[in-house]
Amino acid sequence: MEDIQELQKDIIDIYGNKTRVKVRGLLFRNTSEVLLIKHLTIGKNKFFYAPPGGGINFGESAEESLIREIYEETGLIVRSKNFLFTHEYLHPPFHEVELFFAIEETGGKLKIGKDPEMESDSQIIEEVKFWNLEDIQKKDATLFHNIFRLGKTSTELLNLKGYILQKGIN
Repeated sequence: MEDIQELQKDIIDIYGNKTRVKVRGLLFRNTSEVLLIKHLTIGKNKFFYAPPGGGINFGESAEESLIREIYEETGLIVRSKNFLFTHEYLHPPFHEVELFFAIEETGGKLKIGKDPEMESDSQIIEEVKFWNLEDIQKKDATLFHNIFRLGKTSTELLNLKGYILQKGIN
């Protein structure tokens, strides 16, 4: 793998300095565990845990993108149960509008997937696993997606609605 500075430059070149519309899925097991992806990124922590998902391709619906992205990142086959909320992340060089869906697993096998935008020797997905929600709350909040500051249980997370803006913080 290339050095971290080169990788961070690649991340900014590919994902930064533009507005991206993304989809993310909340997949729970036993109501207390949520599926998260550990991504390498820029910033002080150098990595970040977020629900699986990614960019919407031109001509692809949000739900089609969601199913494709979850499979690419995790190896799981899912279906969308319902749309939950919109989360906007505005922290230059990143600006993302994320559409969150509740999803359920219908097949596949959990594994570390690939990010097709990144070269094979520069993959940014480091881990794919179900996290206990209580354990997330005990960790540094900046290591996890902002939604885990807004909801601490699966019920609270699945009841988030409307538009949520996260501006200027990790």
